[in-house]
Amino acid sequence: MMQQLWYYLQFILQIVYSFCALYLAVYGAQAAWLGFLYLRNSRRPQQQAQEQTCLKSVLSESADTQLPAVTIQLPIYNEHHVVERLIDACVHQDYPEHLLQVQILDDSDDQTTALAEVRAEEWRRRGRDVSVVRRANRTGYKAGALDFALPHARGEFIAIFDADFMPPADFLRRSVTHFFRVGMDKVGFVQARWEHLNRSYSALTQCQALALDAHFGIEQPTRSQHGYLFGFNGSAGIWRRTCIEDPAVGGWQHDTLCEDLDLSYRAQLCGWRGLFLEDVAAPAEIPPQLAAFKRQQARWAKGSIQTLGKLARPVWNSEKELSVRIAALLHLSNYLLHPALLLMLLLTLPFLLTGTRTAAILAPLSITSLCTPWLYFLAQRKLRPTQWLQHMQYLPLLAVLGMGLSLSNSRAVWHALTGKQNSFLRTPKFRVEKTGDLWQESAYRLPLNPQLLAELSLLLYALVAVGVAISLRNYTTAFFMLLYASGFGLSLGIELEQAWSVRQIVRLQLFPSPVRLQKDHISVE
Repeated sequence: MMQQLWYYLQFILQIVYSFCALYLAVYGAQAAWLGFLYLRNSRRPQQQAQEQTCLKSVLSESADTQLPAVTIQLPIYNEHHVVERLIDACVHQDYPEHLLQVQILDDSDDQTTALAEVRAEEWRRRGRDVSVVRRANRTGYKAGALDFALPHARGEFIAIFDADFMPPADFLRRSVTHFFRVGMDKVGFVQARWEHLNRSYSALTQCQALALDAHFGIEQPTRSQHGYLFGFNGSAGIWRRTCIEDPAVGGWQHDTLCEDLDLSYRAQLCGWRGLFLEDVAAPAEIPPQLAAFKRQQARWAKGSIQTLGKLARPVWNSEKELSVRIAALLHLSNYLLHPALLLMLLLTLPFLLTGTRTAAILAPLSITSLCTPWLYFLAQRKLRPTQWLQHMQYLPLLAVLGMGLSLSNSRAVWHALTGKQNSFLRTPKFRVEKTGDLWQESAYRLPLNPQLLAELSLLLYALVAVGVAISLRNYTTAFFMLLYASGFGLSLGIELEQAWSVRQIVRLQLFPSPVRLQKDHISVE
């Protein structure tokens, strides 16, 4: 009887393992599909040249009297390092002053509010329409702030920038004109590409930039150009106000942590269109602290799966083509990748110990796993044609780091699937723009997370699996387990090293050396 139960349990576990491997293979195939569409479209230089000529014509004909009123909304919460830089960049837009309004949606409870108020007052004295909008509470977090401020906006179009962005002066003029091109009357939002203020700050920021380039260089423009649904990224984009206020769309809603993805999908399901602007970019700060990056990724993971649960049925029941619906569901479910990775790790060791073969499943998976790096390669060749080789050297580090994120992102996915409500945990911004800038001194830095103990356990578990696989001469499985061990080891190493650097800097501030005291004294005199 016990033998029969064990047989059934082993069979169920094999099904789960195979399903996870199949999902990872589908994830890789999706990357290959996007790369194929991109390459096919890039072979149409004549069509692209005509589009560029048309765009230049639209830009040249857009006299100031023809431009619409635009409201820039800046949702912020405790951003005293970057709030002044953000406000100044938005006010300095090359746009008619009487058509531009800047709303600072401030939910802060620290000195950020005072800085924002002073800056806004200074710009009002210069005749600019800059105001600070505050609420009685933070209900709905970012989505709640955007919804609260919309009735007070006077623009026909709403531009949104997060606190870590520095939009170039020509951003509005180059973006708004796309709404007035022929056949664009149903464009509900445009999304610009994200660039990076501090890509070269560290190996960690280089890895993040590599991943973001693939998303904004290949995935987003390819989905947009071929009529597939894609998401608004929450910043560096512009909404047509009538789209947000369309009763069928439903406006900003805060039942997910990805209010941007949620609204953009609801808008596209209601007949509005999204347009990705490849040639318009806004630089932003990449999180230099690994704990901040993991928090950001966990929030995106939970919000994406919440949006999947909310919109999966409307997407499938929509009148979109079957290929569009399938692509949309795959897009919304991308973060299921991490639970699949984690489950495969946990199941591998029992399978090895019981003699269950996994190599037959991992072999084809290893082939499809090459598709995602190919997407990164295409993005770098497109966006950084003279530096692509320099940036691609961080690909192995990014791949390993992705393994290390599997626990924190799986936890976030589980919270989304079980309906657990969490606070909106912001990604701290430090105004780190170049090598040498310090984030360790900031009060916004994040402490060590107790979750590191679980990551240490998974590191040891993966190392045991590596040893067992090698003893069984199952080298394919040993290689995959070594990737897991490297991922959790790298994550632990970076977080501990960064925590140590924080401790050293804080200690130096509290107990400055005699040499430093002498230098400070001389500089004051």
